[in-house]
Amino acid sequence: MPIYDGESNIMVTSRDSSLEQAHFNGLTMSLLASGDGTELIHHHLAAGYDWAIGPEEGWQAFESICVLRGHLTWESQEGTQHLRPGDVLSAHPIQKYVVFTAQEDTDFLYVVTQPVFHQYSQQLHALVQMAISIAEKDGYTSGHCDRIKTMSVQVGRVMGLSQSQLFNLNMGSFFHDIGKIRVPEAILLKAGKLTDDEWKEMREHALHGKRILLESELPYLKEPANIVAQHHERQDGRGYPLGLRGGEICIEAAIISVVDSFDAMTTDRPYHKAVSRADAAAELQRCKGTQFHPDVVDAFIRVLEEDPGIQAGA
Repeated sequence: MPIYDGESNIMVTSRDSSLEQAHFNGLTMSLLASGDGTELIHHHLAAGYDWAIGPEEGWQAFESICVLRGHLTWESQEGTQHLRPGDVLSAHPIQKYVVFTAQEDTDFLYVVTQPVFHQYSQQLHALVQMAISIAEKDGYTSGHCDRIKTMSVQVGRVMGLSQSQLFNLNMGSFFHDIGKIRVPEAILLKAGKLTDDEWKEMREHALHGKRILLESELPYLKEPANIVAQHHERQDGRGYPLGLRGGEICIEAAIISVVDSFDAMTTDRPYHKAVSRADAAAELQRCKGTQFHPDVVDAFIRVLEEDPGIQAGA
């Protein structure tokens, strides 16, 4: 627990304690100190995971990152930038999204002059639990959300998406099916074929997901909410819920559509057995240009070829 010296108004927080902790998707945040609107937050980011900061309406805070251990990279117009122990990056206020990737397990301090920890951590924690519970109920493991996020961001990087697009893709892919929380379990867990009315209700989950993210009032989930709403649209306009086609579909949603379909095909479900990576890839190729964005399929196949560590299914 923190130790307070009342006479000098000094607070001492040991390395093994914090005021509060929050966990999300390979990230552990520990609030070490807070006062006069300024917060000092320790971050532990696992290797291969991302963390981002970016502009928000009305945001005027000074932000600073100091790497304690490990290695962070981020992309700028000059190419890949590196942050190693002792390096500091600061902005006041930040003008563009910056997505950091941990090349190894990394610890860094984040100082911000506007309070953010409690609001974001509590609401984000609730959303994460909903996303994981839906994955488990729907016949996937709790790792489904994480797999979709990881593969989607890999595809986004191959396609050269901007830092802000990668940030939105990161969030949108993790929460893509959160709207299923509002679908009755009798429909969600039904082993047999859905009736027309049941299928109509199931298709509403994309719009439910958009509403849930917007209702959180977390500013950085506004754009991901639109991605979630579109992740079942098709190139030929035969998708749902809006019947968008081609360029009407945001590229982030088109990426999630391909990755989610691959994961579904390579995972044992109540109504089908998992197929191999090769067979799933062949099906994506067969549906290229009709169900799936051709460029996304090509990028995903490249990811599969370059990363044999991607496992079929859970």
